[in-house]
Amino acid sequence: MPTLSFDLPDGTTVTTPVTTLLNAGYAGRDQADVAAHVAELAELGVPAPKVTPALYPVAPYLAAQTDEVPAQHDRTSGEAEWALVITADGVLLTVACDHTDRELEVHGVAWSKNAAPDVLGRQAWRLDDVADRLDSLTLRGWADGQLIQDGTLAELLTPQHWLDVLRERGLYEPGVVLISGTIPMVPGVNQFAGEWRVELGDPATGNTIEAAYRVRRLPEAIG
Repeated sequence: MPTLSFDLPDGTTVTTPVTTLLNAGYAGRDQADVAAHVAELAELGVPAPKVTPALYPVAPYLAAQTDEVPAQHDRTSGEAEWALVITADGVLLTVACDHTDRELEVHGVAWSKNAAPDVLGRQAWRLDDVADRLDSLTLRGWADGQLIQDGTLAELLTPQHWLDVLRERGLYEPGVVLISGTIPMVPGVNQFAGEWRVELGDPATGNTIEAAYRVRRLPEAIG
């Protein structure tokens, strides 16, 4: 299993193995907007989920703190998200980029989530330290340097919602990482980029956490 390490604002470092990795989907707080999005995706051939919000188990080894993501073709892309990391030292909040194989997505969202890594930031905040202002935290994403996502956590289901889900399922334990689902993308921006950067920001302090990586195309297969 992979091990993640996070630097905290107080100068300490928290390290945790990843035993369970979960990706939330269709996790907008306004589920009427989510239903409209599901309909749009259906027109593109992406199968609709059985329920919303959805939660997809992902192979734990796909949780990564990396500067490079390998890809088999040119139709993969990231998404700006936040991540909850349950550790023996408490619950942490960080930024994440859920890199996804869009060609595979039309055959099954769960399959596509398991075809590329979830890239997490190397810094984190204790969830308790920002709990009083979560909705004001900003979430942004850039593809090849162009702003492609720009919103706040108020657009997504809350960390508390997902912590309750984890408790109900017996998954509230150290080693569990849950990634939030994403906010809308700017219309007309090319998401199939060679470089991705995502940022979680706290306007109250000016502090930010980011994750950035380049996409490396794998060599052509033989056979």
